[in-house]
Amino acid sequence: MNLAAHDHGGDGPPILLLHGAGGDMSAWQTVAPQLKGRAVTVDLRGHGQSPDGPWEWDAVLEDLEATAVHFGLTNPVVVGHSLGGILAGMWARRHPDCPAAISLDGHRSAATDPANYAGLPREQVEADLAKLNAVFTAQEEVITRPNREITSAWRKSPEFADALPIFAEVTSPFLLVLATRNLPVPPDLIPLMDAHRAGLRRDLPVVCPNVRVHEIDATHGMVFEQPAEVAALVNAFIAR
Repeated sequence: MNLAAHDHGGDGPPILLLHGAGGDMSAWQTVAPQLKGRAVTVDLRGHGQSPDGPWEWDAVLEDLEATAVHFGLTNPVVVGHSLGGILAGMWARRHPDCPAAISLDGHRSAATDPANYAGLPREQVEADLAKLNAVFTAQEEVITRPNREITSAWRKSPEFADALPIFAEVTSPFLLVLATRNLPVPPDLIPLMDAHRAGLRRDLPVVCPNVRVHEIDATHGMVFEQPAEVAALVNAFIAR
């Protein structure tokens, strides 16, 4: 599939930038100019100006392979936000010689396995997850792009629910940037979001000792809230 993409130019290593679920390449418009490399942004399939298509992880990765070839990006650094961060990990697993991969708060769905939440009784986690999933289902009914087939496919995907097992198989240098603040949620779901973050802090050193973790004072929307800090983190990790 031919994806909509934009070459921001620049000198230095090639960098492929992947947006999050429901977003598009414009998410990077403030970050990309600050990167010390040749940044190329894309609209993932079913997003922005790219065509629709079934959400199959291998097919999505092939889309990205074709984009890299089209722009002559030899062995690019891959940086992804949210869903794009999961794809960055998948890319690095597929390409062991990848010079660097960076996930910006892409790791586990907010609605993941109850065992992945730390510090809350399981019955409370399950009750709160029912509320959260109802919110996500309601969103699917009103959002037209990506379409419901795509959003349903990744919501049901074990890779989207928990990408840590994928990250554990990455041998390339890999940075995971964690948000330390919650997105706006109903007050009764704040404990669930805090438990989600606590579960990541508990599990990452055990499941993914190969992954460098950096926490940032931002919400999941860090690319919009802290673009200069995000760009600085990316530049520093590439130059390490």
